[in-house]
Amino acid sequence: MQKVKRKQSKDEENDSSSRKRRKADLTAMTEPESSRSRPNGAYDVFLSFRGEDNRKNFTDHLYTALVQAGIYTFRDHNEIPRGEEISKHLLKAIQESKISIVVFSKGYASSRWCLNELVEILECKNRKTGQIVLPVFYDIDPSDVRKQTGSFVKAFDKHEDCFKEKVKEWRKALEETGNLSGWNLSDMENGHESKFIQDIIKDVLNKLDPKYINVSTHVVGIDPLVHTISDFISTATDDVRLVGIHGMPGIGKTTIAKVVFNQLCYGFEGSCFLSNINETSEQSNGLVLLQEQLLHDILKQNPANINNVDRGMVLIKERLCHKRVLVVVDDVTHQYQLNALVGDGSWFGPGSRVIITSEDERLLLKVDRKCHVKELKRDASLQLFSWHAFRDTKPAKDYVEVSNDVVDYCGGLPLALEVLGSCLSGKNKSRWKCIIDKLRKIPNHDIQEKLRISFDKLDDHKLQNTFLDLASFFIGRNKEYVANVLEARCGYNPEDDLGTLSERSLINVNASGNISMHNLLRDMGREIIHKESPNNPGKRSRVWQCEDAWNVLSKQMGTEVVEGLALDATRASENNLLSTGSFTKMRCLKLLQINGARLSGPFELLSEELIWICWLECPLKSIPSDLMLDNLVVLDMQYSNIKELWKEKKILNKLKILNLSYSKHLVKTPNLHSSSLEKLLLEGCSGLFEVHQSVGHLKSLIFLNLKGCWRLKILPQSICEAKSLEILNISECSQLEKLPEHMGNMESFTELIADRINNEHFFASIEHLKYIRKLSLSGYNFNADAPLYTSWSSPISSSVLDWKALLPTCFTGWRLLRKLRLAYYGLSERATNSVDFGCLSSLEELNLSGNNFSSLPSGIDVLPKLGLLRVSYCSNLVSISELPSNLKFLDAIGCTSMEKVRLPVQSKNNENLSLYRSPNLTEIEGIGMEGLSNHGWIVSSDTASDLSNNYKKSFVEALWNGGYGYHIHGYDAKLLMGIYHHKLQKGFTFHGEGCSLSFHIPPVFQGLIFWAFTTRIFFSRSHTINAIIKKKSNGMQLFEATLVIGLYCPISWTTFISLSEMAMEEHCGHEELELYVNLGSEDINVKQCGIKVIVDLDSFEGLEWDHDIDNQESEVGRDEVVPIHLLPHPLYGSLTYSTIEQFKDYLYRKSFYPLRAQLLS
Repeated sequence: MQKVKRKQSKDEENDSSSRKRRKADLTAMTEPESSRSRPNGAYDVFLSFRGEDNRKNFTDHLYTALVQAGIYTFRDHNEIPRGEEISKHLLKAIQESKISIVVFSKGYASSRWCLNELVEILECKNRKTGQIVLPVFYDIDPSDVRKQTGSFVKAFDKHEDCFKEKVKEWRKALEETGNLSGWNLSDMENGHESKFIQDIIKDVLNKLDPKYINVSTHVVGIDPLVHTISDFISTATDDVRLVGIHGMPGIGKTTIAKVVFNQLCYGFEGSCFLSNINETSEQSNGLVLLQEQLLHDILKQNPANINNVDRGMVLIKERLCHKRVLVVVDDVTHQYQLNALVGDGSWFGPGSRVIITSEDERLLLKVDRKCHVKELKRDASLQLFSWHAFRDTKPAKDYVEVSNDVVDYCGGLPLALEVLGSCLSGKNKSRWKCIIDKLRKIPNHDIQEKLRISFDKLDDHKLQNTFLDLASFFIGRNKEYVANVLEARCGYNPEDDLGTLSERSLINVNASGNISMHNLLRDMGREIIHKESPNNPGKRSRVWQCEDAWNVLSKQMGTEVVEGLALDATRASENNLLSTGSFTKMRCLKLLQINGARLSGPFELLSEELIWICWLECPLKSIPSDLMLDNLVVLDMQYSNIKELWKEKKILNKLKILNLSYSKHLVKTPNLHSSSLEKLLLEGCSGLFEVHQSVGHLKSLIFLNLKGCWRLKILPQSICEAKSLEILNISECSQLEKLPEHMGNMESFTELIADRINNEHFFASIEHLKYIRKLSLSGYNFNADAPLYTSWSSPISSSVLDWKALLPTCFTGWRLLRKLRLAYYGLSERATNSVDFGCLSSLEELNLSGNNFSSLPSGIDVLPKLGLLRVSYCSNLVSISELPSNLKFLDAIGCTSMEKVRLPVQSKNNENLSLYRSPNLTEIEGIGMEGLSNHGWIVSSDTASDLSNNYKKSFVEALWNGGYGYHIHGYDAKLLMGIYHHKLQKGFTFHGEGCSLSFHIPPVFQGLIFWAFTTRIFFSRSHTINAIIKKKSNGMQLFEATLVIGLYCPISWTTFISLSEMAMEEHCGHEELELYVNLGSEDINVKQCGIKVIVDLDSFEGLEWDHDIDNQESEVGRDEVVPIHLLPHPLYGSLTYSTIEQFKDYLYRKSFYPLRAQLLS
């Protein structure tokens, strides 16, 4: 005996497949944290049957067998309480059941009750994820149900007479149910009902097998990421989508995958959660076992024996290529694991989804979307910790301070918060303090063991050593700085190793290039080192703890095992004098940090293997000649007492970085010959008056920093022989007379930073720098509002510089210049009126902040590549009349006299215009001019409430003329509003609290306007707002708007969506849709959102306008036509106006003032 599956034609199969996909309801997949798994229904099975046919025989036997099997079953005879309305309880029972078994008999169609019940069952199935309908054909052929033939003919003849409207709905329900896979008694040999019922029970038990995975009771702070993943996955499309979740160990990757799996698994034909991939795959035939589990969980039957991984790959492709499945592959560490289990995603049927979790971001290169799990914010961390420590959302009153100490220690790592919360639960405060003190010295074993797994996964011993070096010595240091040390340490370029550690979330490299590491990962690495010799730090490979380092040196405990040692004696209150004899046995020492220490004795006792010496606040006046530096790569002696680094000539061909910054007693640079030196850093060496001629022998020198060496008067001519020199910083070298004349011939020399140099002769020497690309010549013109951090107190007068004579000549020679900074030099109209910036044809960035001109210098508007212009704190600047077409950002902060800005006529970009602290601004000309091709501006202002009507109306003009994107927002309570995309909001028919709402659309409509209002403005390097509209009936995504807004997120924004932008493959009247807005931030939430439906009308005649401007009667103008996409539907809201101008005025009045009042309230 087997299930009934009607054979279909190819066209029917395609139609059926498409129908099933459309009806896969996934709209419930964006629920909050309270819905962690599929809700348990009130019943496992709902029985639908015609009582007169089989209530006392077959159905009674089936019901009894279901109950005996532990299947909680509803049938109306037993379950409906007397005296209550039957239909209400039936509806509730159907909605809350996991499976509906429909027993079709010969008299089924004669019962209106049964037919209405069947319609509700199918509506519930098509509306709610996971509903299963199982038809049972008892003494009736499935084709009679499907085609309404046989005994169904007579029943429907009667129905046609009395219930003509209902018949169509009933027929459709029967046809759909007849097409479903079910059970047919006539297929059972000899028609044995008992065996037939047993097979049904097995099938039901199989279908009721819970798919969802257990998730911790208290899960905090993951909702935004869960929403993002669920939205991407639940979109009803036929493409196969792969999502990757990555982050450091213990951060919650698996938990997030479980929550998403539980929310979505019942919306697929099959699902499988493969956990602990790495651990299982290391077992004998581990990958084969995982392949078998994948096939079994989805097919619900034991697969054929899989002899090897390759055979398993073939079986997965063959058996699952037509199935719409959800697969989670958890804790992947190697590419071969993905290859064996999911391939590239093409192994699965249309609409399938694959979620991969891994600590290694490199394994996610081919996924469609990557999600990085970050540490919990402080509030969420405290809440999660409190759940485990106090069984509450917050700490007990007397434990707030110690709880915050633990939260700080955990650094937002959920694993640590849960482990320590459980560990401390029930203990008194004194024990808490003891445990916390112990944690600072000895990390928690359970946390360390779990984090240690990520260290053990590192591919080779050298990669592990690199991690341990970073954990011990280099956290917070620049990546380039560290890479130079590591290259000498491991013998090869460490770029790939650092990339691997970053991709596996063991380290982070920020935008400034500095390396960081989570404190618990750092402690894990240091604990590994500690275990090398728990009782004797002199026998460990690295000595990083200050107390241990002091003991090793002061007690001469060091051995040849020690490769690195770090001591900070800068704050030592006791005698910090150490003997060089302490280093005698440490012959393998390569990394040495001894900040503030004083050494006595022969320096030849230090290791010849040293590649890194960091000796801040070194008390020596010069380095002893017997210190062997042949292998040295980095010498870092900032803030030292050095007067002359060494007296004789030194050849150090491995040295790459020499940093003597802020060594105030240094009088001249060392006589150094090196074929490798790339950076010579002497910033703040205020006593320096000579740069040694040997600088010309530094053939690899890239960066020379002499900033603040104010005694320096000349640079040696030999500097022109440093053919690799790219960057020279001579800012604040106020006595420097000029640059060597041949520096203009140095092709490598492309960047000069020469701020705050008050010397006319010096400026005359820079005009020949024909290869210069970045140039900063900023001065300092005192301005109390300017955000400058400098001790320079006297302004530089523009009269000192003969700009009229100098700049035109320079500009002619600087055709390669890309960045120019002339900020805070007091440049006036007189000093710049003859300067033509138009000669700088390659200029991309120009900074004229803090100057005294009232209008921009000429030529700026014709610069073809200028993308950034800064004129902030130009207090005399009245107007900006011309701007180049390629401009992307205009910074006009603090222009207190600014009255007018004119936008580029032919803008090529979406621009940002920052107007904070410009209270006199009254107009932005061009933003609303019809015919202009400016794409749009993001306008930032904190004075919106004081702006003129012309200023505000210019935005309405822009929206009316079809502008692409305009925003205006601020950062305080005076914020006006944000406006995005085509049109402005009017009033919203559908609105609601939070980030989502449901709404209906009429049979005919032109588009939608929607609006979102966030809790507050916030700033970030780059931010994205997503708005998604789906059909509520089947989860099909119709529209997604993604807005990248850069630095500022407005608290209010609006967009118009035309019908052509929505993926409406078919349209049913009064369809229910759902809007969801995602800010992608844990800190900022959507407070309100709304939808306005715009309907296409052929004419104005016969409409009753229910809103009137100033409550005055008006007629619709016949000569001027309002854009059709702004015409409202009478049932969905309407406007009153007589002319276009009146309507624009309406938009202005109705949109700006009420919203401003709302924001300020």
